[in-house]
Amino acid sequence: MTNDAEELVRTRPEDDEADIYDENGNVRSDFLALVGAAIADRDTIFLRQHVARLHESEIGDLLESIQPDQRLALVRLLGDEFDMTALTEVDEAIRREIVDQMPNEQIAAAIGELDSDDAVYILEDLDKEDREEILAQLPFTERVRLRRALDYPESSAGRRMQTEFVAVPPFWTVGQTIDYMRDEENLPYSFSQIFVIDPTFKLLGAVDLDKILRTKRQSKIESIMRETNHPIPAEMDQEEAAQLFEQYDLLSAAVVDENERLVGVLTIDDVVDVIHEEADEDIKRLGGVGDEELSDNVVSTVRSRFLWLLINLGTALLSASVIGLFDDSIEKMIALAVLMPIVASMGGNAGTQTMTVTVRALATGDLDIYNAGRVIRREAAVGIANGAMFSVIMGAIAATWFHDYQLGFVIGAAMIINLFAAALAGILLPLLLHKFGADPAIASSVFVTTVTDCTGFFAFLGIATWWFGI
Repeated sequence: MTNDAEELVRTRPEDDEADIYDENGNVRSDFLALVGAAIADRDTIFLRQHVARLHESEIGDLLESIQPDQRLALVRLLGDEFDMTALTEVDEAIRREIVDQMPNEQIAAAIGELDSDDAVYILEDLDKEDREEILAQLPFTERVRLRRALDYPESSAGRRMQTEFVAVPPFWTVGQTIDYMRDEENLPYSFSQIFVIDPTFKLLGAVDLDKILRTKRQSKIESIMRETNHPIPAEMDQEEAAQLFEQYDLLSAAVVDENERLVGVLTIDDVVDVIHEEADEDIKRLGGVGDEELSDNVVSTVRSRFLWLLINLGTALLSASVIGLFDDSIEKMIALAVLMPIVASMGGNAGTQTMTVTVRALATGDLDIYNAGRVIRREAAVGIANGAMFSVIMGAIAATWFHDYQLGFVIGAAMIINLFAAALAGILLPLLLHKFGADPAIASSVFVTTVTDCTGFFAFLGIATWWFGI
């Protein structure tokens, strides 16, 4: 061990409540050094005292911050005190890296201590063979619950739901319900409402816990229950479920199957994760990097980016072919080559602005067939207005720069045309992709850029060729 590390070990803090983050929200470098030294020394006492007691999100940040070869060592040294919930807080690549190296027996033992939603989150990353081996080691009831959740489509509410919930019949009294909750050992760790069901588990309603506490023991549950707020079909996409939570300010919601039988509950903490994941996914797809994570290796990163770079190369060649149509004009008037990138760049930026707003509005449900016409007209007006303003600005700059007011007129006209086309492309292309079932976040960027480049080059060089007769 180095002298610096030895000094850190000798001065390890005794305060269990010490904050592991610096002022920028990153895991403190001195804490990382302490953990690294403890791993090298196999100091389980320090690790269990200062790492095992952390919140699962903090352990997740720690796992992402330490060296790759230290992650599995840390998990092994913590042993039974390692909180598997922390693996739901890390990148998928890191989670796979750790879980793939853990014995199935250890995973099964840890899975048995997790809430069902967290257990499913980890199990769905495993190979089918390993998953079945782990499930086979779990108690029958828990195994059935997890298998049922795993049978639902990926990114559905059924995959995200928690199968632990409290459900009672309508004829029970408040007193019976309270006694049941006191005596039952397998209650959810945290819950805010009790569901009311019939003998076939069909959802009848719900009662908030505070209502239970304020009602006399002899009152019937059916007398105080309310209609369930927006039960969520298990097959519903998780993003749509998150939109319901946002629209109706829900903290939790019942999840029902095709027969309206209660199968689980979706909670706000899972919905927050969904919102974060979906926003993160949209941003990455707009950049053409898919599901890439910082923890991915070089090979997988190259593979994920190659396709869209190849498509971009094809569209760039298309733009180059448009320029090639006017090579004689460019040779005769060098100023055209100087100003060409400005027209294309302005159109590209304007199109990206409109496209970003459109893709996000489609993802959140704010843009649909009922208001699409109004939004298209608004964006067209914005494109014309911006085009007019920047045509004046750029026209004046070009006229002054090259001492030719006619050139200023040409680039000004091209600017109006391209910014108008950019606005239309930025909203129409995502709408068309969405209508035909494609994800507008994935393909919009490349096609919008192609439209603005081709339109900008063709408008500018075409008008110049016609106006100057070259």
